[in-house]
Amino acid sequence: MQHFSIAAILEAGPFMLKGLIFSLELTVVAFAGGLLLGIGLALVRHLKVPVASQIAAGYITLIRSIPLIMVLFWFFFLMPLVLMWATGAPRPVQIGPVWTAFVTFTMFEAAYYAEIIRAGLKSIATGQYAASKALGMSTWQMYRLIVLPQVLRVVSPILLTQTIILFQDTSLVYVLSLTDLLGAASKVAQRDGRLVEMYLTVALVFIVVCSVASHFVAVLKQRYAVPARR
Repeated sequence: MQHFSIAAILEAGPFMLKGLIFSLELTVVAFAGGLLLGIGLALVRHLKVPVASQIAAGYITLIRSIPLIMVLFWFFFLMPLVLMWATGAPRPVQIGPVWTAFVTFTMFEAAYYAEIIRAGLKSIATGQYAASKALGMSTWQMYRLIVLPQVLRVVSPILLTQTIILFQDTSLVYVLSLTDLLGAASKVAQRDGRLVEMYLTVALVFIVVCSVASHFVAVLKQRYAVPARR
């Protein structure tokens, strides 16, 4: 620690900032895409759509049973072979690490968001559904205007908690040689021999970002807490 250099951290700052931006972009895209897909999966299961509900349940169970890093490897190495077979291409259709990261994270998070949304759907009182039908609303209007806004408000703390985990998991894209926050720090650390400075900086960034987000979760929990019955 006697050779600890703040200057090395400042010098690597722009490159690590680039990695942080990629990590945040991946988090935002996976959150938005995963939430939309998760809502669809949750509604299919909640409405018990024939065949589709069984497929959705199988997908969610499969994804939640395997680690994310395995899904990354599967998609990166096996999907080109599947696309080659599906398109009749003479060689594997390369997807690339960036597309692999964005698609895989979105599909992976969708399974977790789906279960969160489905739990929220079960928390809505049956009278809400009956009242919506009594007003002459279609199923689409009922869920879009009445049910889903309430569900998203109730489960927002849990959704944000899962998104914090998503942000932490973005460090796994380092195995695809992508320059996320951890990847940028690792490259600088190996190049300049500044492992302590770089990895300590990464740890501090994760602590700050996740602590701020966790505080926001606590605020949401307090805001949307259900009053205790007396």
